[in-house]
Amino acid sequence: MAEDDLEFQQQLTNAIYNGLKELKEQYLIGAKTKNEEVIKQIRHKSKPTLQMFEFKGIIEELQRGKDILESVGYDSSFEEHMNILLGKIEAALQDVHELV
Repeated sequence: MAEDDLEFQQQLTNAIYNGLKELKEQYLIGAKTKNEEVIKQIRHKSKPTLQMFEFKGIIEELQRGKDILESVGYDSSFEEHMNILLGKIEAALQDVHELV
């Protein structure tokens, strides 16, 4: 996408990293306060970036979390989902950080 433009590559990488951090932080806030709207907003905001850069595992886990909230709410399966999602986001953050 950025071809040989190193400055743009750096800006893009930083934007992806910051977007992943925001996803993690806001999702944690939404889960802690059991505020589905916060989770919905950050999921919606993050989706284009996640799709563009093919973070399929995170996208799938976000969908799983949405399905859990819609069907059973904040129960033990949501806790399990959170642990998996946070692990995937953390792995992606480390991968992107190595590019910075």
